[in-house]
Amino acid sequence: MKPARILFVCLGNICRSPLAEGILRQQAGETRREVTVDSAGTGGWHLGNAPDPRSIAVAERHGIDIGQQRCRRVEQTDFERFDLIFGMDHGNVEQLRLLAPPPAQTRIHLFLDYALGTALDVPDPYYSGVDGFETVYTMLSDGCSSLIGRLDERFS
Repeated sequence: MKPARILFVCLGNICRSPLAEGILRQQAGETRREVTVDSAGTGGWHLGNAPDPRSIAVAERHGIDIGQQRCRRVEQTDFERFDLIFGMDHGNVEQLRLLAPPPAQTRIHLFLDYALGTALDVPDPYYSGVDGFETVYTMLSDGCSSLIGRLDERFS
């Protein structure tokens, strides 16, 4: 089975995309699915910083360590390196499409649309409380579980 190369993208790479990266890495390990997974942001406000402490905390509550991740911005080489590039919301997808060269356009998807068939955004929990981060965790976990099945179809 060919390893899938997945990039998750949100606005600042501190809340949603690092959480998705950690969740997919854990679930892939549990299912013995080979993936290369990374995350990035469309903005560069937090370059080199760890994810938001609330994302780290919600991940830890579910047995996932994302504290060693460091925020980075999407780079042009990402459009060549990754098979699938997932924006967490419609705005992220729009930004990615503006940045991507024509051959990479077909690799860019709204995460929940690709994973679950629903064109919903994963909401940015930055201005919410713990409940918002837990809700986002659940959405991402459900999406990643479904994504692993889709990867088996696409990359076997």
